[in-house]
Amino acid sequence: MEIHATSILFDFCIMSGLLFVGKLLRIKIRLLQKFHIPAALIAGFIGLALGKFGLNILPFSGEASSYASILIAILFATLFLGTQKKVSAKIVLRNVGDTFLVNYAAETAQFAIFTLIGATFFGLIFPGIHKGFTLMLPAGFIGGHGTAAAIGSAFEAVGWADATSIGQTFATIGLLCGIILGVVFINIAVRKGYTRKVKSTSEMGQDYHSGLLEIGERPSIGSETVSNMSIDPITWHLVLVLISVGGAYWVNSLLAKVFPQVSFPIYGLALIVSFVVQRIMRLLKLEQYIDKKVITHIGSSATDYLVAFGVATINIKVVLKYWLPILVLVVLGILIVIFFLFVVSPKLFHNYWFERGIYIFGMSTGVMSTGVILLRIIDPNFETGVLEDFGLAWVLMTFVDLALVSLTPMLIMQGWGLITGIVLLVSVFLALIICARIYGTYSDRCSKRDGE
Repeated sequence: MEIHATSILFDFCIMSGLLFVGKLLRIKIRLLQKFHIPAALIAGFIGLALGKFGLNILPFSGEASSYASILIAILFATLFLGTQKKVSAKIVLRNVGDTFLVNYAAETAQFAIFTLIGATFFGLIFPGIHKGFTLMLPAGFIGGHGTAAAIGSAFEAVGWADATSIGQTFATIGLLCGIILGVVFINIAVRKGYTRKVKSTSEMGQDYHSGLLEIGERPSIGSETVSNMSIDPITWHLVLVLISVGGAYWVNSLLAKVFPQVSFPIYGLALIVSFVVQRIMRLLKLEQYIDKKVITHIGSSATDYLVAFGVATINIKVVLKYWLPILVLVVLGILIVIFFLFVVSPKLFHNYWFERGIYIFGMSTGVMSTGVILLRIIDPNFETGVLEDFGLAWVLMTFVDLALVSLTPMLIMQGWGLITGIVLLVSVFLALIICARIYGTYSDRCSKRDGE
């Protein structure tokens, strides 16, 4: 079927309507407020129920399931743009070494364990299942709907048609589990005294529940760095983002000619190209005219649509077909992230262990925004410095993520799953050992507040 620009526009118009409805439901329904369910996730479920895999009422085009890979490229293009601080690996390890190492271990552990499971006994328990099936859990849990789409498309390119739907399913389950369980754990932590800034659940303001900000409590979403007499400030920032995305697709086309057997993730290339754009702006002495907050909000907007389309286009038939292996992997995945929250975090983080642990928990079951949502509940004004530390550590983690997402599926498809899993698992243990030796370990952290 030929797809026209109007069809794509209409898809986004429909999803915008669903996002509006999702926001209204979040405002009005207390259960959704209690568990901080994002409007995008609500919109996605409505789209799933009314779309072609549900009641088939909403006329989404055949391209709706492909938007995730584009939107994740937009998101990654915003990560470097507007960054004013010059950072290096030395600076990251010196200032936030424990944050980086534990974050690395938490993410890599999922890829390692599930790669090993897929390369050893999982196919014996579930005969005929694709060897990349287990990898789709960390793809969805760690990277969310975008990464699930990226890894899914790599497997689809070699003939596994259900890969993306499986990945989107894991991403949706991870997002739900991350938020719901995260809120449950936060309430437990507050009662037990693990948190530093929030000592009672009653301190969590109404804006965290409804998502509405009252007059006087509304921060600016950014500054106008250029005059709208020449170009609108939003247009200016969109130009920089879309140049990065367009450059990524152009580079990908060149790489495809040179390496036809290798599939490079568009979002990873978008990150690299955006870094180049940022450097060019610095050389031209124009970097001060990029507002990081505006860029971040562009990425956040892309994430909202990414989640909504990702959930709405899940193939229910595929989920029902593989419900048992999906359930088994989800349970194991949840146990792993709980282990890092309540065992690793209090032992290795030097301060604000629960705040840091819950952030990693959110990132390890969904996306960065999930971690931010959970952190903001117990650190409303981001006074702990946890968010800044993870932002700094993210400089190195982006390269780790790119390596995991780009190389792991290729190695699995080449039959190197067992060796890959072993190498990754060894690196996890080394990261935890190095963190313990350099930054120290702590005991009895769950019985009192940090610093008391």
